[in-house]
Amino acid sequence: MQNNRGMAEEVLISQCKKGSLKHQELLYKQFYGYAMGISLRYSFNRDDALEAVNDAFIKVFNAINTYDTGKVFKAWLRTIVVNTAIDRRRKDMKHQLNLELDHTMHLPGSNQPLGRLNVNDILKMMELLPAIQRTIFNLYEIDGYSHDEIAEMLDIPASSSRVYLSRAKEKLRNLINTEAKEYGG
Repeated sequence: MQNNRGMAEEVLISQCKKGSLKHQELLYKQFYGYAMGISLRYSFNRDDALEAVNDAFIKVFNAINTYDTGKVFKAWLRTIVVNTAIDRRRKDMKHQLNLELDHTMHLPGSNQPLGRLNVNDILKMMELLPAIQRTIFNLYEIDGYSHDEIAEMLDIPASSSRVYLSRAKEKLRNLINTEAKEYGG
C-alpha cells in the first residue's frame, strides 16, 4: 500500500511540474494536514497558520520544477513551510526578543498530576513561553535544526539561539514542576 501511495505522490508531483491545477489541488489536499501541523507550531493562531500554509504551497508550486524527485518530498515541503511561517513571524518576533516571563504562570484549567500530562497540556505550557523561545524550541527540539541554521533563519546570533533554548527548557521545567507540586505529583 505504501508503494501505491509513493507512486501517487510521484504522479502528483510530475503533473504539478507540468502545471496541472487539478494535481496541484490534489497535492495540496494530500499534504495540507502535514503542513498545517508544522505551521501551527510557529503561528500565534490557526488563521496565521493557514495563511503560512497557503503561502508555502504557492512557493511549492512556483518552485516545483526545482524539486529533486530523488529526495523525500515531505522534507522539502517541511523546510518551505517552516521558513514561510518564520518569515511571517519575523517582524513580530523582533519586537518580542526582549520579552520575558517575570514569573512562572499557572497553567489554566489543568488539574492533572505530572504523570498524567498529555500532549494538549504540554502544548498549553508551550503557549506560555515567549514567542522567540517557543519558536527556537520547536526549530531545535522538534524540527532538528542546528543553532547555526536557526540563527540564519531568525537573523540572530547562534549564541542567542542557545540562550533562548535554554530559557525555554527552564521555563517548561518550572511549569511542569509547579504542576506536579500543586497536584501532589
